[in-house]
Amino acid sequence: MSDENFLPGTKRLYDEQGQAVSHHTELKKHGDIVLAPQPTDHPDDPLHWGMLRKCWHALLLLLITALTGATTNDSGSAQFQENAQLGISYDSFNVGAGVLFIGIGYWTLLISPAVWLYGRRISYLVCLMLGVIGGIWFARGNKTSDAIWNQLFVGASESCSEANAQLSLVDIFFQHQRGAVLGAYMLAISVGTFLGPLIANKVASSLGWRWIGWFGAIFNGLLAVVVFFGLEETSFDRNAHLIVEGVQSTLPTGNVEEQGVYDKEKAALSTANDNDIIPSIETQTPPVPRKTYLQRIKLITLAPNVRGTGFKQYFSRLFHTLRVFTFPAVWFAGLQWGAQDAWLTFYLTTESDNWTSSPWNYGTGALGVMDMPCLIGAVLGCAYGGWFSDPFVRWMTRRNGGIQEAEMRLWLLIPATILFPTGMLLFGAATTYGWAWPVPYVALGFIGFGWGNAGDVAMAYLEDCYPNMILEGMVGVAVINNTIGMTFTFAADPWLTADGTLNTYIGCGVLSFVFMATTLPFIRYGKLFRRWTAEKYERFLVLRDGL
Repeated sequence: MSDENFLPGTKRLYDEQGQAVSHHTELKKHGDIVLAPQPTDHPDDPLHWGMLRKCWHALLLLLITALTGATTNDSGSAQFQENAQLGISYDSFNVGAGVLFIGIGYWTLLISPAVWLYGRRISYLVCLMLGVIGGIWFARGNKTSDAIWNQLFVGASESCSEANAQLSLVDIFFQHQRGAVLGAYMLAISVGTFLGPLIANKVASSLGWRWIGWFGAIFNGLLAVVVFFGLEETSFDRNAHLIVEGVQSTLPTGNVEEQGVYDKEKAALSTANDNDIIPSIETQTPPVPRKTYLQRIKLITLAPNVRGTGFKQYFSRLFHTLRVFTFPAVWFAGLQWGAQDAWLTFYLTTESDNWTSSPWNYGTGALGVMDMPCLIGAVLGCAYGGWFSDPFVRWMTRRNGGIQEAEMRLWLLIPATILFPTGMLLFGAATTYGWAWPVPYVALGFIGFGWGNAGDVAMAYLEDCYPNMILEGMVGVAVINNTIGMTFTFAADPWLTADGTLNTYIGCGVLSFVFMATTLPFIRYGKLFRRWTAEKYERFLVLRDGL
């Protein structure tokens, strides 16, 4: 059996001449593209939604992503005034940043089973309300413990956008649209990450630092109201509604590793006793009515297999999710994204510690403007790694005899592997030697490009490798990346103090190159890793869906 018939992440898109594959005419298509996942005939299937409805829901998900990304990165804008007013040390703020990463990563893990059991909507509403609590605590804080522990709630509020948002986007868009969708998702993260501190700096300089927390609470609360009434539930039991030749079954979702299951089921159906098969579901079953608006915005939508309250299933799924840490692609994506969080701490710390003194003497507003080159670079990185990646992969696939490999997307990480470390080195040198425009700003642009590009491509690669393990895979990435971010957050100040700015940034530049250069062995051996884990992946899905 050839690889494209069973290996996850390997699939045939075209024939050997680079033309569209014309077989499997029973599958639904859009032009020459076989739709994946296959849409059902059920009126509540999110894949059947009109484009305007899909875009509205995508907009809400991206707003959640951008807002929670902004609130988790705006505490640094308050530190100078908090230190002057309350006497809270900068070391304590670093501890708070470490607690923030713990809140993001490990709440993502803890909330993930609930997404399968109780629906997508409840996770967003809970996280937004945690953001309200964190914002109010931030605004009313008067002592060191307040400055540290409010960040646990603020961090937990972002957990819904670390994995759940991607799953919801996948619920409503087809696989051939995911490059653009992931690009938009990464753009939302980048806007929140880099524009959030800029806005927070303006708020702190005009209204005072406490209003950063108040605005965070207000916007989280308002968005929670909009989400409650405007974001419909997107969880959908697709396998229960797909129909093959009039019999309920499982159609291939466009991922060729499922084709073998589909073929076996068709063969079994064709040899079964005719008396055991319902001739036509459509003639036996009346049309399924569409859910009402109130049903579509229920707070909790129980999964079909929930037993009782689902309490035992929750913990079974939670421990089952830990299996994702045995997949190399999860560690690769977590390392790429985690490194971005780690280095973010360094250059933001350097800006607040060094650029407020001579020769720059930047105030709070000017520090906020320094995030603009990062944002511009991130937008370019997202466009390059997201929207450009789909046509690039199709071009590579035609050159490969019509067979797509997940590793094809990784070639787009090569430029960032050079640009990001270069940006770190240039920014460290500019800070050390007092350089002004344009070097430090170009350096931040390189850093932003690497941020957007690395996250986009690494996550898309993981989804290509294991397309039916998106939520759990992204949960693993969130735990890894935020653990790395937490570790380097605690290490940033001691490292800068011990080695100085230039030597520290040389070390960061070398490390960032080493981390991103792991792309090369994955380009070479990624398919081998996927072959080693193919059986484990199949077993993971069987066990998960049986819980």
